Amino acid sequence: MIILTGPCVLEDRDTVMKIAESLKPLSEDKRVEFYFKASFDKANRTSISSYRGPGLDEGLKIFEEVKKQFGYKVITDIHESYQAKPASQVMDILQIPAFLCRQTDLLVESAKTNCKINIKKGQFLAADAMKHPVEKVLQTRGVNTNTINYETSKENGVWLCERGNTFGYGSLVVDMRNLILMREYAPVIFDATHSVQIPSTGGTTGGNSKFVPHMARAAASVGVDGFFFETHTNPTIAKSDGPNMLKIDELYKTVEDIFAIKEALKN
Repeated sequence: MIILTGPCVLEDRDTVMKIAESLKPLSEDKRVEFYFKASFDKANRTSISSYRGPGLDEGLKIFEEVKKQFGYKVITDIHESYQAKPASQVMDILQIPAFLCRQTDLLVESAKTNCKINIKKGQFLAADAMKHPVEKVLQTRGVNTNTINYETSKENGVWLCERGNTFGYGSLVVDMRNLILMREYAPVIFDATHSVQIPSTGGTTGGNSKFVPHMARAAASVGVDGFFFETHTNPTIAKSDGPNMLKIDELYKTVEDIFAIKEALKN
């Protein structure tokens, strides 16, 4: 089972390293393909005054330190096509933000690297529309796309990520059918924490983390390839997405629930 987890944004070095250290037992779990996730720049913050992160150069140095100290594979978002090449020198996965999943230049430049690509489904798109971003990445990597399917995408390092659809104003709803439909095109990661966001509540994005374990268990029962969880030692002081983050101990409990469901379905 793939697990992508870490703070929403890279904060100060000590906080990042403390969170990374707390995830060591999860990284050592033989059932888990573990990736440490954070963003060096949150370019889509609601307010211009919101904290964005340390930026590309300083952020990559922090990721390098995390890799060196803990041996983790790492994943981050990129928002501009020029960021793909330098980020790929450090990162194992480049993540395409949901709002940017149709941006051809961003997808193409990411596809030119040796990184896996995790494409988040736009909150405004149907599941079957995600075959087009997959096609852009595969064609750039020289793959015949007459038939886009799960195995071809898996072999060429292309994943899709579900994080809910806009439902009216300020609300997201996850249609669990999307998990099944998108798996026709690529391995699917379920983003359990962003799925409970309440977008742009005033000058920030809100959320309700109490629903995260329930959403994760539902997705586990449907069947996915992995999960995305934002986590923090203290979400109340996180500099981004605190309201929908899981505390570290809640993360571990939720992961165990997921494996219990998988085992029950297998039996």
